[in-house]
Amino acid sequence: MSAAVVILAAGSGSRVGAEVNKVLLPLRDAPVLVWSVRAALALPDVRRLVLVVRPEDRADVEAAVAPHLGEREALVVDGGSTRHASEWAAIQVVADDIASGEVDVVVVHDGARPLASVGLWQAVIEAGRELGGAIPVVPVGHLLHADLTPVSGEVGAVQTPQAFRATEVLAAYRQAAADGFEGTDTAACVTAYREVAVAAVPSSALNLKVTFPEDLALAVELSLTGVSPARP
Repeated sequence: MSAAVVILAAGSGSRVGAEVNKVLLPLRDAPVLVWSVRAALALPDVRRLVLVVRPEDRADVEAAVAPHLGEREALVVDGGSTRHASEWAAIQVVADDIASGEVDVVVVHDGARPLASVGLWQAVIEAGRELGGAIPVVPVGHLLHADLTPVSGEVGAVQTPQAFRATEVLAAYRQAAADGFEGTDTAACVTAYREVAVAAVPSSALNLKVTFPEDLALAVELSLTGVSPARP
C-alpha cells in the first residue's frame, strides 16, 4: 500500500509581507516548503509527491526542492485560482495510480505548515487508511459568539495534513468537478460526496501555519527548540 502526498504551495507572500511566495522564505537551513517535503519523504510508503505551485513560481520551487530530493522525484503542477482547484489539479495527476490500486491513500498538506512532524503525518495516514479519512485537530479555547458570550463545549481547529482513501478522494473530486462544487479543504469535498468516517487525530498549535511575519519568526524559534519534521 502506498500514499500520494500533495503539498499545496500556490499561495503568495502578501500577508506575510514578502515579495515572494511565503513557502520560499528561509526557515533556518531551508525554505519553508522544503520542511514539508523532507517530512513527506521520510515516510516509508510515499509513492508520489506532488507539489502544486503558481506558474510564476515553478522554476523557483523546483530549484529550492531539488537539492533535498536525493533519488526521489517530485511532480510539480500548476495550481488553480482556488485551493479546491489546486487540489483537483494534483489529484488528476495521480488518478491513474489510484485507479490501478498503486496508491491507496491521498494526503493533502499546506506547504505553509512547515513543522508538521513525521509522527503526525504517519498517524494521519494510518487513521485515514483504516477508517476512510483523518484530519489533525487542535483544541481551541476563548471563542465568543457574535453577542460576545463564550462558546460552550469543545471546539477544534482543523489543520493539515489530511488523509483519505484514494478511491474516495478521486470519486468525490470528479463529482465536484461535474457539479461545479468547491470545498474549503479536502475534508469538505470528500465528506460532501462520500460517506466516509473521518478520524480527528490529536495535534497541537505547534503545527502552525505561516501567514503573518510573526508566524515565520515563531516557526524559527520552535524549530530551534526541537519541533521538527524529523521528530515524531
